[in-house]
Amino acid sequence: MTTLPLRRMPVTFLFIGVILLSGFRAIAEPLTIAQLLDIRHPSHPVWSPDGRHVAFLWDRCDVANLYVVEVGGTAAPVALTRFSKGKVSDPFWSADGSLVYFVAGGKLQSVAASGGPSSDVWPLPDGTEDITASPDHASIASATQSSGGGHDLVVRALAGGVSRVITHNPGLIYNIRWSPDGRQLAFIGDGKVIPHDVSPAYSGAKLVYRDPEFVPGHLYVVPISGGDAKSPGSNESAYEDIQWAGNTQITYERGSADFKDRTIVVADISSGQEHVIHTDHDAQFWSLPEYEAGGAPLPSPDGKWIAYISDSADDWDHLYIIATAGGEPIQLTSGHAEAWRPAWSHDGRSIAFDTNDAAHPGDRRVGIVALGADPRHPSVRYVTTLEGTNTEPLWAPDDGKIAYQHTDWKNSADLYTVTTSGGDGITRLTNSMPAAMDKSLFVRPQYVTFPGADGTPVPGWLFVPKDLDKTKKHAAIVWIHGDGINQDYDGWHIQRNYAVYYSFHQYLLQQGYIVFAPDYRGSIGYGGKWRSAVYMDVGGKDAEDASRAGEYLKTLPYVDGNRIGVWGLSYGGFFTLIAVTRHPLLFRSGVDVAGVVDYAMYYDDPYHGDWTASRIGTPEQNPQVYANASPVSHIDALQRPLLILHGTADVNVPFIESVRLVDEALRQKKGNLVTFMMYPGEFHYFSREWVLGDAWRRVDDFFAATLHPAQ
Repeated sequence: MTTLPLRRMPVTFLFIGVILLSGFRAIAEPLTIAQLLDIRHPSHPVWSPDGRHVAFLWDRCDVANLYVVEVGGTAAPVALTRFSKGKVSDPFWSADGSLVYFVAGGKLQSVAASGGPSSDVWPLPDGTEDITASPDHASIASATQSSGGGHDLVVRALAGGVSRVITHNPGLIYNIRWSPDGRQLAFIGDGKVIPHDVSPAYSGAKLVYRDPEFVPGHLYVVPISGGDAKSPGSNESAYEDIQWAGNTQITYERGSADFKDRTIVVADISSGQEHVIHTDHDAQFWSLPEYEAGGAPLPSPDGKWIAYISDSADDWDHLYIIATAGGEPIQLTSGHAEAWRPAWSHDGRSIAFDTNDAAHPGDRRVGIVALGADPRHPSVRYVTTLEGTNTEPLWAPDDGKIAYQHTDWKNSADLYTVTTSGGDGITRLTNSMPAAMDKSLFVRPQYVTFPGADGTPVPGWLFVPKDLDKTKKHAAIVWIHGDGINQDYDGWHIQRNYAVYYSFHQYLLQQGYIVFAPDYRGSIGYGGKWRSAVYMDVGGKDAEDASRAGEYLKTLPYVDGNRIGVWGLSYGGFFTLIAVTRHPLLFRSGVDVAGVVDYAMYYDDPYHGDWTASRIGTPEQNPQVYANASPVSHIDALQRPLLILHGTADVNVPFIESVRLVDEALRQKKGNLVTFMMYPGEFHYFSREWVLGDAWRRVDDFFAATLHPAQ
């Protein structure tokens, strides 16, 4: 586009002028999209047996390699693999700490912890799933496809490489769990995927879209010596995240058919009986974000206690424990905060967790609950500060340190350790940003509130470019986060999927835009009432909250109310579509990244029906709610340019949603306003370098052409 060099030319001349006037003083280089793509994201940290090293995965644009770092923080991480494509997964240490095992390229491999070439350990049979190391790290268990159909549960010794089929299951086997003594295996069997193919007329008879329906299985236990797998309990479909509570019991949770109840269940292996030890009830729907909060039942190392997260006391997520035998729950944390991701110490005397609080919803700190002699009187202390987000605590083998992830407004996700005894024992292990990136250019978000739908105060994060001339009017962009149950943070997002968008916003700030990110009702971080406020109102007040972020920007004297753009991913794309059709003149342009276009269509997808029904019932029960949640039905109201980006391999929001949106826009004679880019083979969260690079440049050019930041 010819507007691109014209827009940036004055910036180049300004730099030249400053260099001449300052006597050739070094001038900060602006952020580039190439630099943003070079930011890596660490994950899956694993302590070495002696607690002196941490192995982890480092992901750059969907290429993940294995690294190891000394916890002293004096040396840079060492790359144990250097793959140029693909992902390393499932890392674990050998029992003596000399090797690190991992899966890559369809093979289980090992590499010396000191570095060197990797060795093949086991070429994985086709369809192998769930590689899980035994407690003594001498064997692995996995599920492999059987030639006669179904899955075999296989145990393979790492020394000698002998594989044994422990049991066969006619369906899928997943969530394999070793008992603490290594003598038994629990797993979910009988799972299956039922393909449903659709070929709508607007797409063409030769294009077939597959909507897979996943049918969960049942709980089984089998001794590693082999034999018949037994199913303890009622043999109903169990929650996937099963855990051993000692060597004789297993715990898991179930949800009720109406999504209002969550029950924690303990099943006895020998008797086959199960009993419910706790039930949470919500009049609307159980809104705890399990994936984010780590809220599944977590047994103590000795199996006597089960830790869990609940908001039943005061609508705030708190940490509880309850005896495996049942009894009264004991609340360990309190206050207006969301305490998540509990982790037991190896001695079973303490639980680490991370939490925010009402005064700092976008910050998180790592705390430790010491149970003491009487768990009814626990003590809580914090080992990190509130600066940034500190999450995912992981105890060292001797419980003397905790590894965790940290982000803040100057740093994307990195790994740190902290001593559990307190003091100044914080050590940084990684630096995930490229060395050429100038962190002084970054802008810290300001936490604000603004009037949302019905006047309710809505939290949000305002980014104002450094040295902005506030005597002039500037273009602005509203970013709407996805997932519904997610949030923006006081700095880089903790998830890689959204951290890439935060990175790109720092780039947009340099182009002269003001950026604003609302945490509309339904977002996490603000308590259960805020999360469940979308009940029977998806696409209603929550979407209006997001749209009114544009009205808030218009109240700022340095924002040009005629040059405000809006964009979002997934649920945020859905809200973007609502914004540009319900308020067609509020925003100058919009970008929809893989957004839902119609929740009736989304409900019909077997993969997503439960999520939708939990919030708004079925289309037959609540037709008006579904009509309100169908921006495709109102695309005729579109008056401003819309850019649509979507990957063909998207499972979260199927690609066919955007296909239908484009078809309807053309039918309503809005094709001149719509630009559509599909990314072959790309998943919901854009990750590959060529996709991210193209997407960011398109968004950059699109907003430049429609919002004119240099005006």
